[in-house]
Amino acid sequence: MSGAWHLDLGANVAAGGVRFRVWAPNAQRVEVQIERSAGNLRQSLTPTADGYFVGLVAGAHAGDRYRYALDGGQSFPDPCSRSQPDGPHGASEVVDPARYQWQDAGWTGLGPDGLAIYELHVGTFTPGGTFDAAIERLPYLKELGVTAIELMPLAEFPGRRNWGYDGVDLYAPFSGYGGPEGLRRFVDAAHGMGLGVLLDVVYNHFGPDGNYLLVYAGAYFTDRHSTPWGDAINYDGPQSAPVRHFVLQNVRYWLEEYHLDGFRLDATHAIVDDSPRHLLAEIAEVAHILAGRRAVVIAEDHRNLVQQIRPPEAGGLGLDGVWADDFHHALRTYLTDEREAYYANYTGTLADIAAIIEGGFLFQGQKRPATGELRGTTVTDEPARAFVYASENHDQVGNRALGERLAHLIDRERYLVASAVLLFVPETIMLFQGQEFAASSPFQFFTDHNEELGRLVTEGRRKEFAGFASFTNPAMRERIPDPQAESTFRRSVLDWSERERNAEVYDLYRTLLHLRREDTVLRHQDRAATRARALTDDLLAVRRWHGKEERLLLANFGEQPAPVAAARLKHLGLDAAGGWRQMWATPNATSPGDVFTVPGRSARLLAR
Repeated sequence: MSGAWHLDLGANVAAGGVRFRVWAPNAQRVEVQIERSAGNLRQSLTPTADGYFVGLVAGAHAGDRYRYALDGGQSFPDPCSRSQPDGPHGASEVVDPARYQWQDAGWTGLGPDGLAIYELHVGTFTPGGTFDAAIERLPYLKELGVTAIELMPLAEFPGRRNWGYDGVDLYAPFSGYGGPEGLRRFVDAAHGMGLGVLLDVVYNHFGPDGNYLLVYAGAYFTDRHSTPWGDAINYDGPQSAPVRHFVLQNVRYWLEEYHLDGFRLDATHAIVDDSPRHLLAEIAEVAHILAGRRAVVIAEDHRNLVQQIRPPEAGGLGLDGVWADDFHHALRTYLTDEREAYYANYTGTLADIAAIIEGGFLFQGQKRPATGELRGTTVTDEPARAFVYASENHDQVGNRALGERLAHLIDRERYLVASAVLLFVPETIMLFQGQEFAASSPFQFFTDHNEELGRLVTEGRRKEFAGFASFTNPAMRERIPDPQAESTFRRSVLDWSERERNAEVYDLYRTLLHLRREDTVLRHQDRAATRARALTDDLLAVRRWHGKEERLLLANFGEQPAPVAAARLKHLGLDAAGGWRQMWATPNATSPGDVFTVPGRSARLLAR
């Protein structure tokens, strides 16, 4: 990393003590209060013209607990605290990042090519629910064949369990997972195994409990824009420069002090910014240029906006990728025939899935059938790697009323065929923890808020599904798990013994992930060298090629064997059916026979 950079906010160990800097334009006077058993040490900080307060406290050191007292009144944690050992309402802790001795000098960073991402939630990934417990599973992830781990948000949140999207201390890795040192050990160990680490960061809102930003500066938020969580974060109004600095320093901080390899940016549609240069473009610049080694930035955005993934010289924001949910939604409606909520916009046909594989997005400016609104912009030459496809993720599992996974909703054979399609496409792929062995554990929505807020969350969760056919009856809504109950969290923890019990699922994922990385054709992510067609209502064919090498996936979701006539291959740009051999198949199609006759509920991968 770039050795000259250092965080210019919060508490930083310096020669002779600790230097503090906090933006507090609401206050006339700020004192730092260091909590010692022999009595608190208080020292006034010096105000500057731009609303910051700064000062060196001699004799302070790493491990000290501290708060800021504003105008002689109540004291509060540091908005830029690196550590909150007692949660977001407790004192902040001085951390010296130089104390950790990194072992990853040979790690050169992560680029956007060839990514196979594994999304995990630290608290439910293992029974231990910590960074150190997750380290024990890194050899497994390496063997599986993924190339990067995406950690769900880590910013300190209230209580003992949470998805992470209620974080309030952006600089403090959650103490319950192992805090700053635990995260450093995890990233270091991952790099030692050749695995990159991405972090899901939330720059569109803060959680409702433990957020003290408004105490320091009303300008952190603005009513000029609104979001699903209330007033927007102020990225473009008066006094927005320090707010942008707060976030951009956070981006740099994760890259520099934790050696992270990039980010998934949560709900970028809610990062509202009318500035001449959008905040997302600045985040991309920090990650791609300023940090000293290549990092990856991926947006979560339902709007299908290709300008996010276009380079700056072409008028884009320069992000490396965007979650392309059309793939998930089209696949889910086909497999389950669900039609409620956003699924109402999809036909439930393989033709939709084929169009998405070739085009990146399905909606590229068309009207959405259910709402009539226009969605998306035209995809041109954007690379396949810029579209992130998943057949499940924390949203699409956890935001279901009961947290069911895809494998809970369809039979095992079709689950294997759907998995083969996901792993064969040229786009970037992402797995959600446990899908590679068809985990029986759901992933349910869980929280650990204070009693009053927790009651509101539980009520709101059940009202959220009142419009769904399965939950119109109040008694049925009572079946929706209580987010506040510890049992809801416990049900969501992976059972690792299922990896062996569901060996055929795991073997499929491991085999195809390794082919993605090693095969002559599949390692080239090229939409221009991909053709996908629905040959029948239940037979999907995807052809990929590179040079003279060709690969063809025939995925039969139907009950009956599907013979593929040579005439149908012309839809894929193939003139003849000769010269093909089977290189892989799902368990119920392992005897080749005629490779162009695909048994029911099976898939064949052919090579020529």
